[in-house]
Formats: sequence, structure tokens, C-alpha cells
Amino acid sequence: MTAFNNYTPRDNNPDGDKMSAIFVIFGGTGDLTHRKLMPAFYNMLLDGLLPVRFMVVSVGRRDLSEDEYRRQVYASIDRYSRNKPDDKAWSVLKDMIHYYKLDFTDLTGYHEFNGYLDKIDREAGIGGSRVFYLAVAPEYFETIVQGLKASGMHKPEGGFGRLVIEKPFGKDLVTAKKLNKELLKAFDESSIYRIDHYLGKEMIQNIMVLRFCNSIFEAIWNNKFIDNIQISLTEKLGVGTRQGYYENSGAMRDMVQNHIMQILTLVAMEPPVNLKTDSIRTEKLKVMEAIEDISPEFLRENVVFGQYGPGVIDGLPVPGYRQEPDVPVDSGTETFVALKLHINNFRWAGTPFYIRTGKRLARGSSEIVVQFKDLPNILYLKDRDFREPNLLVLRIQPGVGVYFQFNVRDFSTHNGIMSTKMDTSHVDAGQGNTPKAYERLIYDILKGDNTLFSRWDEVEAAWTVADRIITYREQKKHNFPNYDAGSMGPVRAFELLARDGRSWWNGGMI
Repeated sequence: MTAFNNYTPRDNNPDGDKMSAIFVIFGGTGDLTHRKLMPAFYNMLLDGLLPVRFMVVSVGRRDLSEDEYRRQVYASIDRYSRNKPDDKAWSVLKDMIHYYKLDFTDLTGYHEFNGYLDKIDREAGIGGSRVFYLAVAPEYFETIVQGLKASGMHKPEGGFGRLVIEKPFGKDLVTAKKLNKELLKAFDESSIYRIDHYLGKEMIQNIMVLRFCNSIFEAIWNNKFIDNIQISLTEKLGVGTRQGYYENSGAMRDMVQNHIMQILTLVAMEPPVNLKTDSIRTEKLKVMEAIEDISPEFLRENVVFGQYGPGVIDGLPVPGYRQEPDVPVDSGTETFVALKLHINNFRWAGTPFYIRTGKRLARGSSEIVVQFKDLPNILYLKDRDFREPNLLVLRIQPGVGVYFQFNVRDFSTHNGIMSTKMDTSHVDAGQGNTPKAYERLIYDILKGDNTLFSRWDEVEAAWTVADRIITYREQKKHNFPNYDAGSMGPVRAFELLARDGRSWWNGGMI
């Protein structure tokens, strides 16, 4: 555990006063707040990343006293935090946490709430800055923003006003545009933080460093040397308690439109002219705009949808998706997507990108596999049946790090060749279902650094791609379920690569 005496007040840091704020959480009694946000605040406190003049105000509909709410938060930190509660640290954080009962669908209550925030601000010497985090169901986003605008909270005097939106940002391009139009009535684009927790993970942040700080990789990061790139985000878990959300979302909206598209852009982008936020975002946008035209004819051969049936995970029987609580017995929602894409620019023309994500699979892992082209069958490869390619694997979770496979002589034989591995990966519990990624993202929000957050034109471009795929799925009848829980997905997902003479590199098999 990090020693609490390492906590350094931000008053001694040049950014300290700039980061002071009241962090308002709409949905303060919800699962996201208790599992991710509150443990993140606690660990940030231990690491000296919270400003001294900082308050958290959780907004909820339940009739709770402040002491009752704080006890609930303590229990959540004890259960979900990577550092268990320390009495001294908790006593500091506890005094920062407040609870306010508000029916946020009733716009008349926002003016009184604004007065409550002003009182806390004066007592704590915050200076007027507010962060509004919408940890609520998407149907409440517009209502809350309207309340913030009507009460004047969206533009506080003397400080900044920032809005944080959790996914999903709309359910298609039309609804995303409508939501964005409403948000822009109250907040500038630069003050809107569309959060994707995947971008807070260590290995995702490391993609640009690996590429642009190592000439050995950047020099060969193109279609001349790379045969294909695979992005796999696979899960052993089913839908759990998220069936209500997932039934209206599916794997396309839940994973592909946001997490996978963001990873794809970081892997494929050109070097930005500098490390400023807009320079990086602009290069990411160019990748999405270069994705080849996604027509129904293209998708007929290059996309596979799946839904899991009953099966066995880790030796235990598990139900199929349609047997999960509250899921319709004839549900057509996809729990698996495999997709082949091409990025039609000078760097990547001809190099396929294979994408795969799914639930109830045999292995749960998130990784990017870069497979380099084979050498011609001359010299050492002549007359040898040796076909182990060079691989660079960026492991996101649960193993975090970089894995490189290359070929050397096999000294146990006369003239054999063997593949060897260099692996920097290590198991990091903080990269699993924990708040660690949120710590980084919350810190960036307080600093005003929106590099790891999606700009509207990125969201628009991602929905443009996703909408075409979703429309194709909705118009085509699928024979679900089409893979057993505990397998690695539908047979057609393997055929997708086999047609190209390739195969999936599975996390546990490399």
C-alpha cells in the first residue's frame, strides 16, 4: 500500500490552484460511482494527485444523510480500491465528500442546488470551478445539462465549468448529433470530456510512446513490413447485471464504436506534428476517415456476428445469452463481432486490420498483435518447414506490457531454427475491473487536459462507420446462438481469416 505520508498538497505544485474544483457526480449512489470513482479519488489522495481545495458532491435521489453516504463510500473503497482504507487518509477524504438529494429530472431544484454548491465553494475556498460528471443512464444527459444551463451552473464565476459524459454517446449517429447539439448549448467543445476508460489504461497510453520513441518500430510500421494487425478485446464474463443496457447496445455499440475504434486510431495514426491535444486528435480522425467504404457487399464477406449459447467456463456450466435474466428468448442482440477492415492511405493500403470482441469466450484478454511479413523462402528458410512469423504484441490486460517474437538458431540441433520470445508483460490487477484507469482520467479532467477524451468529430466519424455495420446486422437475420460459451466465437470468425491464409493469435496461445 502507498504510504499516506507521501501525500503532497497541491498547494506546493504550480497546477494546484488550477485544479481546485467541486467535483459534482450525478448518479452518486450508482454502481459506477461506488466501484470506480470513489476508489479512484481515494488512490489519487494517497498518491498526492488531489488538490487540497477539492470537494466531491454526490447527487442522488435516495434519502440519505451525509454520514450514511460516507459509510457506503468507505465500504466501496474497502471492497474495490487497490489500496485498502487507511484511517488517516480516509479522515481526509471523508471531509471532502458530501451528499445532496435531488430529483435531477425536476429542473426547479437546480437553482437551490446551485446555492448549495456556492456555500461549499466559499467555505472551502475553491474559487468557483466545477466538474459535472454524468454517471447516469444516457436518457438523463440532456435533462441534466438543461438544468445546469437554466440555473447558470454551466458557467461558474471565477473558475471553469467542465462536463464529463460516460458512454454511450448516443445510440447511433442521429441521436449522437442531437445530444451533441444540446450539450453545445451549455458547454464549449473544449469543456466537454467524453470519457472512454480504455484510454486511461497504461498500455493504451504506451502505444504512441512505443511507436514514436523507437526508430526500430516506427521505421517498419507500415504495409511494406506488416502483414496484418489484430485487435482483440475478449471476455470470459457474460452480461451480468447489465442485461438491460446490453440488450439495446450489443457488442457493436458497447465495444466497437468506442474502445476498439479508439485503439485502432492510435495504432494506425501518423505521427502528430506535436503532442498537443488537437494535433493528436486530428491524426486519429484521419484514420477513421480513411477506412474503406463499408457497403453491404463488403460486409457480407468481412463481418461476423455472434451470440453465445450455453457452455462451460473454467469448468463451470454457464447459461446462454437468451437464458440470462430479463433477456428475450428470441433476442437478436450480438455478443460477438469479428471484422476485417482496410485503411486506405499510403501507410496502410493492402494491410488488413482484424477486429474481434466478444463475451463468454474461452480467454479474457485485451491485446494488439502486429504480425510482420514472412521472409522469402531462401537462405535459412529454404527447404525448411519453419513458419513462425515475427510478432509484436501489445498486451493491455490482464498482462500489461510488450511481447516480441523473433527467430534464432536452435542450439540443441545441428542446423535448426527456433522462435524465441522477449516478454516485458506482467500481471497488473490495476488493469482489470478496477478504478486505476479512472485515476488518470480524473486527473486529466482536473488539469484541463482532454488528450485522452474524444473530440466530437472523432465521435461522429466512429458512428458513421458503426452505423453502417449496425444497419447491416439489423437488416440480416442471424441464426443465434451460434457459438458455445467457453469457445473462442463462431466458426465463421475463424473462416474470415482462413480465407486470407491467416489465423487469430489468441492471447493465451502466443
